[in-house]
Amino acid sequence: GAVLVTGGTGGLGAVVARYLVAERGVRDLVLASRRGPDAPGAGELAEELTRLGARVEILACDMSDRDTVTRLVGSLASDRGLLAVVHAAGVGDNGLVGALSPERVDGVLAPKADAAWWLHEATRGLDLAAFVLFSSAGGLVLTAGQGNYAAANVFLDALAARRRAEGLPATSMAFGFWDVGAGLGRYLGEVDRRRMASQGLPVLSGEAGLELFAAGLDRGEATVVPLRVDTVALRARTDEVPALLRALAPTARRTTAATTTASTAGGLADRLAGLTAAERHRTVLGLVRSQVAAVLGHGSAEAIGPDRAFQELGFDSLAATELRNQLNRLTGLGLPATLVFDHPNALAVT
Repeated sequence: GAVLVTGGTGGLGAVVARYLVAERGVRDLVLASRRGPDAPGAGELAEELTRLGARVEILACDMSDRDTVTRLVGSLASDRGLLAVVHAAGVGDNGLVGALSPERVDGVLAPKADAAWWLHEATRGLDLAAFVLFSSAGGLVLTAGQGNYAAANVFLDALAARRRAEGLPATSMAFGFWDVGAGLGRYLGEVDRRRMASQGLPVLSGEAGLELFAAGLDRGEATVVPLRVDTVALRARTDEVPALLRALAPTARRTTAATTTASTAGGLADRLAGLTAAERHRTVLGLVRSQVAAVLGHGSAEAIGPDRAFQELGFDSLAATELRNQLNRLTGLGLPATLVFDHPNALAVT
Protein backbone atom coordinates (compact mmCIF):
# COMPACT_ATOMS: atom_id res chain seq x y z
CA GLY A 1 0.00 0.00 0.00
CA ALA A 2 0.87 3.67 -0.27
CA VAL A 3 2.15 5.97 2.45
CA LEU A 4 0.57 9.43 2.38
CA VAL A 5 2.78 12.29 3.59
CA THR A 6 1.13 15.69 3.98
CA GLY A 7 3.39 18.70 3.64
CA GLY A 8 5.52 16.20 1.77
CA THR A 9 7.19 18.45 -0.80
CA GLY A 10 9.02 20.72 1.62
CA GLY A 11 10.09 21.14 5.20
CA LEU A 12 10.16 18.10 7.44
CA GLY A 13 7.75 16.22 5.16
CA ALA A 14 10.45 15.90 2.49
CA VAL A 15 13.07 14.92 5.09
CA VAL A 16 10.80 12.17 6.40
CA ALA A 17 9.86 11.02 2.89
CA ARG A 18 13.53 10.37 2.14
CA TYR A 19 13.90 8.47 5.41
CA LEU A 20 10.84 6.30 4.76
CA VAL A 21 12.20 5.21 1.40
CA ALA A 22 15.89 4.87 2.28
CA GLU A 23 15.58 3.38 5.78
CA ARG A 24 12.08 1.91 6.13
CA GLY A 25 11.75 0.35 2.70
CA VAL A 26 8.61 2.24 1.66
CA ARG A 27 8.10 1.76 -2.08
CA ASP A 28 4.88 3.69 -2.75
CA LEU A 29 4.73 7.33 -1.69
CA VAL A 30 2.07 10.00 -2.15
CA LEU A 31 3.31 13.48 -1.24
CA ALA A 32 0.49 15.99 -0.79
CA SER A 33 0.98 19.72 -0.33
CA ARG A 34 -0.83 22.91 -1.20
CA ARG A 35 1.37 23.62 -4.24
CA GLY A 36 2.07 20.00 -5.17
CA PRO A 37 4.32 19.62 -8.24
CA ASP A 38 4.77 23.40 -8.39
CA ALA A 39 6.42 23.55 -4.96
CA PRO A 40 10.11 24.52 -5.01
CA GLY A 41 12.27 21.40 -5.29
CA ALA A 42 9.33 19.03 -5.80
CA GLY A 43 10.63 17.69 -9.11
CA GLU A 44 14.12 17.07 -7.75
CA LEU A 45 12.67 15.33 -4.68
CA ALA A 46 10.55 13.02 -6.84
CA GLU A 47 13.57 12.12 -8.98
CA GLU A 48 15.67 11.40 -5.91
CA LEU A 49 13.04 9.13 -4.35
CA THR A 50 12.50 7.35 -7.66
CA ARG A 51 16.24 6.62 -7.92
CA LEU A 52 16.00 5.09 -4.44
CA GLY A 53 13.41 2.65 -5.75
CA ALA A 54 10.08 4.24 -4.83
CA ARG A 55 6.99 5.00 -6.86
CA VAL A 56 6.27 8.66 -6.16
CA GLU A 57 3.19 10.74 -6.82
CA ILE A 58 3.04 14.43 -5.90
CA LEU A 59 -0.40 16.00 -5.56
CA ALA A 60 -1.62 19.55 -5.01
CA CYS A 61 -4.16 19.31 -2.18
CA ASP A 62 -5.72 21.66 0.35
CA MET A 63 -5.63 19.31 3.35
CA SER A 64 -7.71 21.75 5.40
CA ASP A 65 -10.71 21.06 3.11
CA ARG A 66 -12.80 18.12 4.27
CA ASP A 67 -14.14 17.06 0.86
CA THR A 68 -10.66 17.16 -0.67
CA VAL A 69 -9.23 14.92 2.04
CA THR A 70 -12.15 12.51 1.79
CA ARG A 71 -11.73 12.16 -1.98
CA LEU A 72 -7.96 11.74 -1.72
CA VAL A 73 -8.12 9.02 0.93
CA GLY A 74 -10.96 7.24 -0.85
CA SER A 75 -9.06 7.24 -4.14
CA LEU A 76 -5.86 5.90 -2.60
CA ALA A 77 -7.66 3.23 -0.61
CA SER A 78 -9.53 1.91 -3.65
CA ASP A 79 -6.79 2.23 -6.28
CA ARG A 80 -3.63 1.04 -4.50
CA GLY A 81 -4.36 0.58 -0.82
CA LEU A 82 -3.36 3.01 1.93
CA LEU A 83 -0.76 1.67 4.35
CA ALA A 84 0.02 4.68 6.53
CA VAL A 85 -0.42 8.44 7.00
CA VAL A 86 2.27 10.90 8.10
CA HIS A 87 0.74 14.33 8.73
CA ALA A 88 3.65 16.78 8.59
CA ALA A 89 1.84 19.80 7.13
CA GLY A 90 1.70 22.98 9.13
CA VAL A 91 2.51 26.69 9.19
CA GLY A 92 3.54 29.11 11.91
CA ASP A 93 2.40 32.69 12.51
CA ASN A 94 3.91 33.69 15.83
CA GLY A 95 2.79 36.66 17.84
CA LEU A 96 1.83 37.68 21.34
CA VAL A 97 -1.76 36.94 22.34
CA GLY A 98 -2.94 40.52 21.87
CA ALA A 99 -1.86 40.41 18.22
CA LEU A 100 -3.61 37.13 17.35
CA SER A 101 -6.70 37.82 15.25
CA PRO A 102 -9.26 35.10 14.40
CA GLU A 103 -7.72 34.98 10.92
CA ARG A 104 -4.23 34.36 12.31
CA VAL A 105 -5.53 31.61 14.58
CA ASP A 106 -7.48 29.94 11.77
CA GLY A 107 -4.53 30.22 9.40
CA VAL A 108 -2.43 28.06 11.74
CA LEU A 109 -5.12 25.63 12.94
CA ALA A 110 -6.56 24.85 9.49
CA PRO A 111 -3.60 23.03 7.87
CA LYS A 112 -2.60 21.25 11.07
CA ALA A 113 -5.59 20.60 13.34
CA ASP A 114 -8.43 20.65 10.80
CA ALA A 115 -6.46 18.52 8.35
CA ALA A 116 -5.62 15.99 11.07
CA TRP A 117 -9.30 15.61 11.95
CA TRP A 118 -10.35 15.17 8.32
CA LEU A 119 -7.63 12.51 7.91
CA HIS A 120 -8.88 10.81 11.07
CA GLU A 121 -12.44 10.75 9.78
CA ALA A 122 -11.50 9.57 6.29
CA THR A 123 -9.22 6.73 7.44
CA ARG A 124 -10.95 5.39 10.56
CA GLY A 125 -12.49 2.51 8.58
CA LEU A 126 -9.15 1.47 7.06
CA ASP A 127 -6.62 -1.00 8.43
CA LEU A 128 -3.64 1.34 8.69
CA ALA A 129 -0.22 0.31 9.95
CA ALA A 130 0.52 3.84 11.24
CA PHE A 131 -1.07 7.26 11.67
CA VAL A 132 1.71 9.69 12.55
CA LEU A 133 1.13 13.30 13.53
CA PHE A 134 3.97 15.83 13.56
CA SER A 135 3.21 17.82 16.69
CA SER A 136 5.52 20.28 18.44
CA ALA A 137 7.00 20.98 21.83
CA GLY A 138 5.51 24.43 21.21
CA GLY A 139 2.39 22.99 22.83
CA LEU A 140 4.32 21.99 25.96
CA VAL A 141 7.37 24.06 26.84
CA LEU A 142 8.13 26.57 24.04
CA THR A 143 4.84 28.44 24.02
CA ALA A 144 5.89 32.09 24.33
CA GLY A 145 4.37 33.93 21.40
CA GLN A 146 2.99 30.70 19.93
CA GLY A 147 -0.57 30.61 21.26
CA ASN A 148 -2.15 29.59 17.96
CA TYR A 149 0.60 27.09 17.11
CA ALA A 150 0.52 25.62 20.63
CA ALA A 151 -3.24 25.06 20.41
CA ALA A 152 -2.95 23.33 17.03
CA ASN A 153 -0.30 20.95 18.28
CA VAL A 154 -1.99 20.07 21.57
CA PHE A 155 -5.04 19.18 19.46
CA LEU A 156 -2.88 16.64 17.58
CA ASP A 157 -1.69 15.13 20.86
CA ALA A 158 -5.27 14.78 22.05
CA LEU A 159 -6.40 13.29 18.73
CA ALA A 160 -3.72 10.61 18.98
CA ALA A 161 -4.92 9.71 22.48
CA ARG A 162 -8.51 9.51 21.26
CA ARG A 163 -7.58 7.27 18.33
CA ARG A 164 -5.63 4.93 20.63
CA ALA A 165 -8.64 4.76 22.94
CA GLU A 166 -10.74 3.71 19.94
CA GLY A 167 -8.29 0.97 19.02
CA LEU A 168 -6.86 2.88 16.05
CA PRO A 169 -3.15 3.42 15.36
CA ALA A 170 -1.81 6.87 16.20
CA THR A 171 1.42 8.48 17.34
CA SER A 172 1.76 12.21 17.91
CA MET A 173 5.38 13.37 18.05
CA ALA A 174 5.88 16.69 19.87
CA PHE A 175 9.26 17.58 18.40
CA GLY A 176 11.58 20.39 19.33
CA PHE A 177 13.00 22.51 16.49
CA TRP A 178 14.95 20.67 13.77
CA ASP A 179 18.08 22.41 12.52
CA VAL A 180 17.70 21.25 8.92
CA GLY A 181 16.90 24.51 7.10
CA ALA A 182 13.38 23.22 6.60
CA GLY A 183 9.98 23.58 8.24
CA LEU A 184 9.67 26.22 10.94
CA GLY A 185 13.34 25.71 11.73
CA ARG A 186 14.26 27.68 8.62
CA TYR A 187 12.98 30.83 10.35
CA LEU A 188 15.41 30.46 13.25
CA GLY A 189 18.18 33.04 13.26
CA GLU A 190 21.41 32.86 15.24
CA VAL A 191 19.83 34.88 18.05
CA ASP A 192 16.94 32.40 18.29
CA ARG A 193 19.33 29.44 18.44
CA ARG A 194 21.43 31.05 21.19
CA ARG A 195 18.33 31.94 23.18
CA MET A 196 16.93 28.40 22.98
CA ALA A 197 20.30 26.91 23.92
CA SER A 198 20.57 29.23 26.94
CA GLN A 199 17.09 28.08 28.02
CA GLY A 200 18.26 24.46 27.96
CA LEU A 201 16.38 23.56 24.77
CA PRO A 202 18.90 23.40 21.88
CA VAL A 203 17.77 22.51 18.36
CA LEU A 204 17.87 18.98 16.98
CA SER A 205 20.24 18.03 14.18
CA GLY A 206 18.63 16.33 11.20
CA GLU A 207 20.30 13.03 12.10
CA ALA A 208 19.11 13.19 15.71
CA GLY A 209 15.61 14.17 14.58
CA LEU A 210 15.32 11.11 12.32
CA GLU A 211 16.67 8.81 15.04
CA LEU A 212 14.00 10.13 17.39
CA PHE A 213 11.35 9.80 14.67
CA ALA A 214 12.29 6.13 14.32
CA ALA A 215 12.22 5.63 18.08
CA GLY A 216 8.81 7.29 18.28
CA LEU A 217 7.43 4.99 15.59
CA ASP A 218 8.63 1.93 17.46
CA ARG A 219 7.46 2.85 20.97
CA GLY A 220 3.77 2.27 20.36
CA GLU A 221 2.58 5.20 22.50
CA ALA A 222 -0.03 7.82 21.70
CA THR A 223 2.27 10.79 22.36
CA VAL A 224 6.03 11.06 22.53
CA VAL A 225 8.14 14.18 23.06
CA PRO A 226 11.37 14.02 21.03
CA LEU A 227 12.96 17.07 22.65
CA ARG A 228 16.64 17.71 23.29
CA VAL A 229 17.21 19.03 26.82
CA ASP A 230 20.45 20.45 28.20
CA THR A 231 20.02 19.95 31.95
CA VAL A 232 23.06 22.07 32.84
CA ALA A 233 21.65 25.09 30.98
CA LEU A 234 18.20 24.31 32.35
CA ARG A 235 19.44 24.55 35.95
CA ALA A 236 21.20 27.83 35.15
CA ARG A 237 18.03 29.54 33.90
CA THR A 238 17.18 32.72 35.76
CA ASP A 239 13.53 32.67 34.70
CA GLU A 240 10.92 30.09 35.65
CA VAL A 241 11.59 26.60 34.30
CA PRO A 242 8.58 25.17 32.37
CA ALA A 243 6.54 22.87 34.62
CA LEU A 244 7.08 19.73 32.52
CA LEU A 245 10.88 20.12 32.75
CA ARG A 246 11.28 20.87 36.45
CA ALA A 247 11.99 17.27 37.40
CA LEU A 248 14.96 17.36 35.01
CA ALA A 249 16.43 20.41 36.75
CA PRO A 250 15.60 20.04 40.45
CA THR A 251 16.64 22.73 42.90
CA ALA A 252 17.18 22.28 46.60
CA ARG A 253 14.32 24.59 47.53
CA ARG A 254 11.67 26.35 45.45
CA THR A 255 9.91 29.54 46.45
CA THR A 256 6.89 31.18 44.90
CA ALA A 257 7.45 33.65 42.11
CA ALA A 258 5.92 36.45 44.18
CA THR A 259 8.21 35.81 47.15
CA THR A 260 11.26 35.57 44.92
CA THR A 261 10.41 38.79 43.10
CA ALA A 262 9.79 40.69 46.31
CA SER A 263 13.03 39.59 47.96
CA THR A 264 15.10 40.18 44.82
CA ALA A 265 13.64 43.62 44.19
CA GLY A 266 13.99 44.57 47.85
CA GLY A 267 17.63 43.52 47.87
CA LEU A 268 18.35 45.59 44.78
CA ALA A 269 16.66 48.67 46.25
CA ASP A 270 18.62 48.34 49.50
CA ARG A 271 21.87 47.92 47.57
CA LEU A 272 21.23 50.98 45.38
CA ALA A 273 20.26 53.14 48.37
CA GLY A 274 23.80 53.03 49.72
CA LEU A 275 25.49 54.04 46.45
CA THR A 276 26.33 57.36 44.84
CA ALA A 277 24.41 58.47 41.75
CA ALA A 278 27.24 57.36 39.46
CA GLU A 279 27.49 53.98 41.20
CA ARG A 280 23.74 53.47 40.99
CA HIS A 281 23.80 54.16 37.25
CA ARG A 282 26.71 51.76 36.74
CA THR A 283 25.01 49.01 38.77
CA VAL A 284 21.67 49.29 36.98
CA LEU A 285 23.36 49.45 33.59
CA GLY A 286 25.22 46.25 34.43
CA LEU A 287 21.93 44.63 35.44
CA VAL A 288 20.23 45.66 32.19
CA ARG A 289 23.14 44.53 30.02
CA SER A 290 23.34 41.15 31.78
CA GLN A 291 19.62 40.53 31.24
CA VAL A 292 19.81 41.55 27.58
CA ALA A 293 22.72 39.13 27.17
CA ALA A 294 20.76 36.34 28.87
CA VAL A 295 17.69 36.87 26.69
CA LEU A 296 19.78 36.82 23.51
CA GLY A 297 21.83 33.81 24.61
CA HIS A 298 25.17 35.59 25.04
CA GLY A 299 27.55 34.32 27.69
CA SER A 300 28.53 37.75 29.00
CA ALA A 301 27.15 41.25 29.40
CA GLU A 302 30.31 42.47 27.67
CA ALA A 303 28.71 41.39 24.38
CA ILE A 304 26.05 44.09 24.80
CA GLY A 305 27.18 47.61 23.90
CA PRO A 306 25.40 50.12 26.18
CA ASP A 307 24.36 52.36 23.30
CA ARG A 308 23.82 49.67 20.66
CA ALA A 309 20.21 49.52 19.45
CA PHE A 310 18.16 46.50 20.56
CA GLN A 311 16.95 46.12 16.98
CA GLU A 312 20.54 45.70 15.79
CA LEU A 313 21.11 43.07 18.47
CA GLY A 314 18.30 40.93 17.06
CA PHE A 315 15.36 41.71 19.37
CA ASP A 316 11.86 40.71 18.30
CA SER A 317 8.58 41.04 20.20
CA LEU A 318 9.16 37.78 22.10
CA ALA A 319 12.64 38.79 23.23
CA ALA A 320 11.31 42.23 24.20
CA THR A 321 8.62 40.69 26.38
CA GLU A 322 11.08 38.28 27.97
CA LEU A 323 13.44 41.13 28.87
CA ARG A 324 10.61 43.22 30.29
CA ASN A 325 9.44 40.29 32.44
CA GLN A 326 12.95 39.63 33.77
CA LEU A 327 13.54 43.29 34.64
CA ASN A 328 10.16 43.49 36.35
CA ARG A 329 11.06 40.43 38.42
CA LEU A 330 14.45 41.80 39.42
CA THR A 331 13.35 45.38 40.14
CA GLY A 332 9.77 45.03 41.35
CA LEU A 333 8.72 47.65 38.81
CA GLY A 334 5.80 47.48 36.39
CA LEU A 335 7.66 48.20 33.16
CA PRO A 336 5.49 48.26 30.00
CA ALA A 337 5.57 45.68 27.21
CA THR A 338 6.77 48.46 24.87
CA LEU A 339 9.89 49.03 26.98
CA VAL A 340 12.54 48.23 24.35
CA PHE A 341 10.63 50.03 21.61
CA ASP A 342 10.29 53.21 23.68
CA HIS A 343 13.86 52.92 25.03
CA PRO A 344 16.00 51.57 22.18
CA ASN A 345 19.22 50.58 24.01
CA ALA A 346 20.57 49.54 27.40
CA LEU A 347 21.50 53.12 28.35
CA ALA A 348 17.98 54.37 27.67
CA VAL A 349 16.43 51.54 29.69
CA THR A 350 18.85 52.26 32.56
